[in-house]
Amino acid sequence: TNNFALDGPGSRVYLAAVNRLFQLSGGELALEAEAAVGPVLDSPLCHAPQLPQASCEHPKVLTNNYNKILQPDPEQGVLVVCGSIYQGLCQLRSMANISAVAVRFPPGGSDPVTVFPSMLNVAANHPNASTVGLVLRRGGGGARLLVAATYTGFGSPFFPRNTSLEDHRFENTPEIAIRALNARGDLAKLFTFDINPSDDNIFKIKQAAKARHKLSFVRAFLQRGAAPPARRPYAYLALNSEANAGDKESPSHSLLARICLGEPAEATLNGSGETKKLTESYIQLGLRCGGAADAFTRLVSVFPARELLFGVFERAGAGGGGGGRPQSALCVFRFAEIEETIRAARNSCFVSPAAGMVTVLDSVVQGTGPACEKRNIQVGPAGPARPVPLLPPRRCPGRERVPRAESLRAAGCAPVSRSGAPFPELRTPRSRSSINLDSTMKVISRRSISVAYGEPVHPIMQFDPSDSTYLYLMTSHQMTRVKVAACNQYSTCRECLAAADAYCGWCTMETRCSLQRECTNFTGANFWASASEGVQQCPSMTILEPEINIDKENPALIIQINGTIPNLNGTNISCDYGNNIHTVARVAGDYVNQFIYCSLLPREKYPTFPDDQDHVVVETALRVNGKNIIRASFTIYDCKRTGNIYPKRACTSCLSTRWKCHWCPSTYVCVSNHSQCDDKKIDCPRIVPASLDPMPTGVSRDITISLANATFSKVSDFCLFVFCVQLHTSEKSHLFPVNLQLKDRPDRFIDSPETMTVEVYNCATGSADCSQCLGREDLGHRCLWSEGSSSCRLHSEPPQLSDLCPPPEIRKIEPLRGPLEGGTLLTIRGRNLGRRFSDVLGAVRIGSVQCTPLPHRYIVSEAIVCQTGEAQEAFSDVVTVNVSREGRSKERYSYVLPVVQSIAPLNGPKAGGTRVTIRGSRLDVGSELRVLVNTSKQCTDLRWDCTITCTMPSAELTTAVRVCVQFENRSCASYNITFKYEKNPVISDINPKKSQISGGRIITLEGRGFELVQNVSMVVRGIGREQTNCKVHTDILITCPSPAASNITAGSKPAPVDFYLNGRLYADDRPALDEEMYPEEALHISKFSLEYYADPQFFTAKKEKWIKHHPGEPLTLVIHKEPDSLGLESNEYQVKIGLISCEIQIVSDKVIHCSVNESLSTSERQLPVTIQVGKFNYTIAMLHLGGGETAIIVSIVICSILLVLSVVALFVFCTKSRRAERYWQKTLLQMEEMESQIREEIRKGFAELQTDMTDLTKELNRSQGIPFLEYKHFVTRTFFPKCSSLYEECYVLPSQQLSSQVGSQAQETHPLLVGEWKIPENCRPNMEEGISLFSTLLNNKHFLIVFVHALEQQKDFAVRDRCNLASLLTIALHGKLEYYTSIMKDLLVDLIDASASKNPKLMLRRTESVVEKMLTNWMSICMYSYLRETVGEPFFLLICAIKQQINKGSIDAITGKARYTLNEEWLLRENIEAKPRNLNVSFQGCGMDSLSVRAMDTDTLSQVKEKILEAFCKNVPYSQWPRVEDVDLEWFATSTDSYILRDLDDTSVVEDGRKKLNTLAHYKIPEGASLAMSLSDKKDTTLSRGKVLPTDESVEHKKSHRQSHRKKVLPEIYLTRLLSTKGTLQKFLDDLFKAILSIRDDKPPVAVKYFFDFLEEQAEKRGITDPDTMHIWKTNSLPLRFWVNILKNPQFVFDIDKTDHIDACLSVIAQAFIDACSLSDLQLGKDSPTNKLLYAKEIPEYRKIVQRYYKQIHDMPPLSEQEMNAHLAEESRKYRNEFNTNVAMAEIYKYAKRYRSQIVAALDANPTTKRTQLQHKFDQVIALMEDNIYECCSEA
Repeated sequence: TNNFALDGPGSRVYLAAVNRLFQLSGGELALEAEAAVGPVLDSPLCHAPQLPQASCEHPKVLTNNYNKILQPDPEQGVLVVCGSIYQGLCQLRSMANISAVAVRFPPGGSDPVTVFPSMLNVAANHPNASTVGLVLRRGGGGARLLVAATYTGFGSPFFPRNTSLEDHRFENTPEIAIRALNARGDLAKLFTFDINPSDDNIFKIKQAAKARHKLSFVRAFLQRGAAPPARRPYAYLALNSEANAGDKESPSHSLLARICLGEPAEATLNGSGETKKLTESYIQLGLRCGGAADAFTRLVSVFPARELLFGVFERAGAGGGGGGRPQSALCVFRFAEIEETIRAARNSCFVSPAAGMVTVLDSVVQGTGPACEKRNIQVGPAGPARPVPLLPPRRCPGRERVPRAESLRAAGCAPVSRSGAPFPELRTPRSRSSINLDSTMKVISRRSISVAYGEPVHPIMQFDPSDSTYLYLMTSHQMTRVKVAACNQYSTCRECLAAADAYCGWCTMETRCSLQRECTNFTGANFWASASEGVQQCPSMTILEPEINIDKENPALIIQINGTIPNLNGTNISCDYGNNIHTVARVAGDYVNQFIYCSLLPREKYPTFPDDQDHVVVETALRVNGKNIIRASFTIYDCKRTGNIYPKRACTSCLSTRWKCHWCPSTYVCVSNHSQCDDKKIDCPRIVPASLDPMPTGVSRDITISLANATFSKVSDFCLFVFCVQLHTSEKSHLFPVNLQLKDRPDRFIDSPETMTVEVYNCATGSADCSQCLGREDLGHRCLWSEGSSSCRLHSEPPQLSDLCPPPEIRKIEPLRGPLEGGTLLTIRGRNLGRRFSDVLGAVRIGSVQCTPLPHRYIVSEAIVCQTGEAQEAFSDVVTVNVSREGRSKERYSYVLPVVQSIAPLNGPKAGGTRVTIRGSRLDVGSELRVLVNTSKQCTDLRWDCTITCTMPSAELTTAVRVCVQFENRSCASYNITFKYEKNPVISDINPKKSQISGGRIITLEGRGFELVQNVSMVVRGIGREQTNCKVHTDILITCPSPAASNITAGSKPAPVDFYLNGRLYADDRPALDEEMYPEEALHISKFSLEYYADPQFFTAKKEKWIKHHPGEPLTLVIHKEPDSLGLESNEYQVKIGLISCEIQIVSDKVIHCSVNESLSTSERQLPVTIQVGKFNYTIAMLHLGGGETAIIVSIVICSILLVLSVVALFVFCTKSRRAERYWQKTLLQMEEMESQIREEIRKGFAELQTDMTDLTKELNRSQGIPFLEYKHFVTRTFFPKCSSLYEECYVLPSQQLSSQVGSQAQETHPLLVGEWKIPENCRPNMEEGISLFSTLLNNKHFLIVFVHALEQQKDFAVRDRCNLASLLTIALHGKLEYYTSIMKDLLVDLIDASASKNPKLMLRRTESVVEKMLTNWMSICMYSYLRETVGEPFFLLICAIKQQINKGSIDAITGKARYTLNEEWLLRENIEAKPRNLNVSFQGCGMDSLSVRAMDTDTLSQVKEKILEAFCKNVPYSQWPRVEDVDLEWFATSTDSYILRDLDDTSVVEDGRKKLNTLAHYKIPEGASLAMSLSDKKDTTLSRGKVLPTDESVEHKKSHRQSHRKKVLPEIYLTRLLSTKGTLQKFLDDLFKAILSIRDDKPPVAVKYFFDFLEEQAEKRGITDPDTMHIWKTNSLPLRFWVNILKNPQFVFDIDKTDHIDACLSVIAQAFIDACSLSDLQLGKDSPTNKLLYAKEIPEYRKIVQRYYKQIHDMPPLSEQEMNAHLAEESRKYRNEFNTNVAMAEIYKYAKRYRSQIVAALDANPTTKRTQLQHKFDQVIALMEDNIYECCSEA
């Protein structure tokens, strides 16, 4: 399902996943581009929708797109991407940017091409069907695509199972085809079979034979021929064929097909390189790995490497359901042998077709001819090749949605030049194996490196073209680039070369294991030793004289060099002895046999000899060019020390040492030179060892010592010495050594090679009773027991044989019970229990049952341990010991029959660890107990008393096993006790995955099978301090407190977590790995991890440490919390005041509210307020309890008063409750009725508005219908909202009229828009020169910045002046927006510096400085195009919708209040019944037909005229509309009568002395009445065209009593109309906000991205990391500075009439936009203003849109200064010459003139401006302008 490919040099990696394409950078694998290619609505029974006129009746479902082909074509710069959707459609995407389609096919558009299904159906259209592709190049530059795809049409297992017989695959998608791939040529031929007829270039199996020939393709690759002269290119296809699937004797087999790509000479001669036809050049041969009896016949993957072809095979039928997974093997084929086999087969085709070598496929392949040369030739198997053992039989986890799920193995090979051996990379499901082969294909080493634990590895892998030491490979969830060899893991040369890694070798001069090219001077001889040369080539040195006498004078080292070492002549070499000791060395000998002569280190620097050694080993290293490359050791010895350190055998040690030492008998010393002593003696005088009888203490005895080799005896070399000695000891016995010391040399001894000793004993010590005393006779001690004194003493006479001891005394026996079968080890303790073991042998009995003593456990006289015999029945008796006399025990020993009855629990997990309890009767017997499980394994941790407890071992299978209880290793005490092993519990997930460092957070384990778990513990490896115990709640739930962490920084990477279930380490039920093959993976890898963060921080609201509280009062605490990443829940907090819990009520991210319901009265006046989260316990404050007796008295009085009031209130409540209930029922009915009315009103209003707006949208022309203002008017209205402050009035110029008859309003024109600078001619030269010089100064950055700062420092330079100056500067510099932007940025930096030191969040909130107004103007200029193209239409539609909705109901003509509005202040709080009237109106003289205009009968005549004008002029700018007072409205009541309708006339009704305005209802104008509107004739005051209605005297003075009869309703009841209007307009408001806060792909907001990046850069420079601050800055600079201004002032954008009512409604919408951009929480209540309450529900959603918009801007690619300057230059160019910059300059000069002295002082104070003498240039401007401007202006 996944695929990847590399571009030519390896600089890019293209990765295809399900539904996604990724473009990664080579090496780092950083994401460069991505594209989504699915899922799509598709059906395998439908043609691709790209096919013209393709219809499909079958249902389509959302289908994932699985990649089938991913082939780059660098010459065309395209990437061929084919997927499984749309019948295997292919796309040609750009290799530079994979998200862009390079060539769209089918092209469509104005020049379509004829497309056939065969051009679209390229790849297999099923996820599990194989497809391989290969880009082929022609000699003339054309490209073709070789495609091989598994057949998925009718009859295949991939075809949908339904009744349809439609098959789009057979005719259009052959198994093998060569298709045209010329993306730059004629697209009508793209993906076609480019050789005519098409059958000659395709390989298609006949329909009838498809079921018998199921092909699955493995890989397609190119390979040069092996024949030397031609070296023609071939395309190879590796595939598997299940030709006879039903025949067990003929299983699936592997094939290698070859396709000839033409002679190289053809491409040279004719430039086309035309290939032979596919059916002519296609030939295939079988591949088999192994012998016929043990063959691997299914090909998994192949990898060509020069002249070799590596293939990974598995056994046939691997996918079947039988036993284990298949074995796999690696086989190697030679391309020369493959070509020779094919060549022989082709020759046999022509020479002897019946030879049996060629199989003709006439019945299989469609379109083949009868001739042999035109037929597909199938050659016999190539092989059998001998398989290279790849893996032992093992189980491999599968992958989903892939047919060869269990066979995910692949091979890649790279030849290594030095060893001549290829280096295959073999990949197993969870690792990568490196296997090194020699030239005979023998495995010389293998290595495994884990890639991704638990993830299958994809069959595709490629070596990095830019660095062949790296390999790209892919697992299920990641793409990785791994090094082919980890040479640095070997620290020594032997380790490096013994690893036999073909890539690794020993770099001699750098003493490290490395790749060859990483070694300096690796091209030189013997600088780098490869593994093929063997460990014997490791560099080493041999010291020819490794043993040096310490007395030798001027010693030197002669070193022989061995192994791989370059020629050292000419190098700086020395010998390094450590401790910064070096001696000079020189090279001798030839290059083959190099010798080093090195001086030994000075005598005074010899290392110190150890105290117990006569030599010291010195290590020396050969140092070449400052680096030690080889080392060896030599020994310095001292013969004198040899004799000194062994004084008792000095001579023997001297002569037997391996050093060249000599012994001098005369001086009795060991010397290194025999010339140092006069006599030489080879044999040493020595004591002949002999055994001596024990001696009693204090008694004199003679000791005889024999001496051999005595040099002082003149008679014989053998002497005897007799000494009389008396020795003493207070111990039971003591050994004294015997030595001979020379009289004249006290420190010298006669050699005693074997130490001779004499034993001295004391009878009075160590014999507590008679048996112990007399028992010492066996040790040679002559002791006698005195019964009278109860003591042991020395016996001077020979011992008497008749000495008897008292009878044995048995004090204790244990155990007291044992089984009938015996075998119990019975321990008997007491006195006189025998003198020796022979006394007690056979002397111990239990009743009549013998107890056999154990010799190694016997303690003379004190203890006997014996093994009880078997008893026939249960009994109890004393224990007797008969040692000449009989002793009996006081306690009785009992033989009993133990009975086992039950075991609990009855089941447990097969991982073991279940603690079971075995119950029964008489189980506490015997001395040894074993519990066997299934007669083989023991139950461990055994404890037994009345019951037996032990821990069950693990088991392989889930089954019931027998439990046997053995006493004393005899037979089982039970046969019917069983224990059942169940499946292991499974932990699926843990939550949360974060913890505070202090630990204690409750981690919930989810899974199944937890009922089998008895105990659980949790360990965090590496950082956890201790193991925590968990609690099992249910079968699926366990909770664990997290351990505390140590040695960790907050936010570090997650730590692995282990769980121990029943004491066993939890691990997935994955198959065990071979530790020898995969030592790295055999280690346990945790499935779960825990991330530690710093402990949460809490503090009180005001961060005070003392909180005062009066007892008896309610206590509520507000605790603030610092934001963290722990995501704590409310139940994880615990707040306590002293020992009383504070009930937590509200928990948010920042605040915790808790209250105490019980009394806090206590003897202590101070209670700690602590908050606990897990094990984190923190005291945030101390609660101080105040008050006393006064508070108690006051409380009693208050309670009494409250009691009396409660009684009165209860009486009043009872009397009024019934009345209130009746009123409530009535009010409830009214509320339900009003709610129904509101709902109906909203529904009807929305439906009407939608209809009207639909009509409006249809009639609206985007280019003409929306009355956009020109750019220059937009700028002047935005920059100078109330016209220019420079002029007291605005210039007004006439505009074009609507028609010759229709009058128009005047359009304002700003003085800056006047085409020419109007000044008198006599003043023009000086003023133009002065303005020009002033313009030059303003274009100097240093002057302009000083100029602005100088003006802003003046107190009388008001905010209005600052805004005016900023706008004038914008106009003056409009032609140089790049310069203007740089000035604005510099001023903003100064503003940010000033704000950052105070409160940075307040920056840009208001427009109080020049730069803030400059930013407003800059945003207006940059956002104008976006405003007009994207936001203009939804904004205009919203304004039209508001106007139409207001006009739906009654509008007060005097106050302007209406029935429908968004603003509470403009709400008509009366229920005026109004009915609509549809009027047929004609606008006379306008040349338009009559229109139907909708009005209300409550509309005044002026309101009716406005609606009529709006209907007729809706596509005309408002500035061109006639005014209401300039038109007359005439009503044609009959064919002859017509009346002029006016607001006031003689028929007006008078109320309270005031006339009411006339309405349609007043004139009683019916539905469908005909009216005519015309321009009024100002000169005609007689109104001759119509007449006024007659005056009715009675009507004139009558009073209207309607007001008095109106229902009196609360005004607030009408607030629901706000909701009605809001609901009606909601869609238009949503459309507007989405348009404002969205990013168009074709026109991203360049200016916004540039400015936001500038703000982030400035914040980063000042260390401002608070995200809220950045959000506020962005909001203040764009939404609040620009968009809110536009929302409140639509007249800046459109030529419309903005009434006060519409302005009020837009203010509500603008407030909603402001709230959406704000970060502060809306604290709303019943007293909040309605303009905030109205959209409170939508604000959270709008905020998400704002934040998403900011994130999208942040994620856009950064904008360079060049790109931004180009954009600004384009904006300047677009609106060139729109403004009169001279006027702007003149106005700016007025400010310069007013503050001349201050500006000059500022210029002098600034070093830069002073150095450039800008103040003098400024004075020149003043001089030119000073004398002329006022005079000229006065003349003007």
